[in-house]
Amino acid sequence: MSFEKELEKGQFCIPECISCKKLIWPPSEFCNLCNRELTLNKSEFEGKIIEFSRQDENYFCIVEFNETVRLIAKMETCPKKNQTVKISKCGISQGSYYFHII
Repeated sequence: MSFEKELEKGQFCIPECISCKKLIWPPSEFCNLCNRELTLNKSEFEGKIIEFSRQDENYFCIVEFNETVRLIAKMETCPKKNQTVKISKCGISQGSYYFHII
């Protein structure tokens, strides 16, 4: 089971060390702290909008999950800084990851 295979299925997961429980980002096969194997945490993560920008009718946000993971996600409505959001859609398109939030 890999991060990319789950993302291709539309499932957002965060790799977590089996031993020390550290969340690993960017995704990897082994923990960068203790070098142990990882599992995929499939919780429904809530994130916080750190920053955002607008291009045409699209909003792009930097979202932080668990004070560790940061990613860029698209939002259709006008975001607010520190707003709590969830991943509504994700995947891989033309070799690039994409994330949508609500």
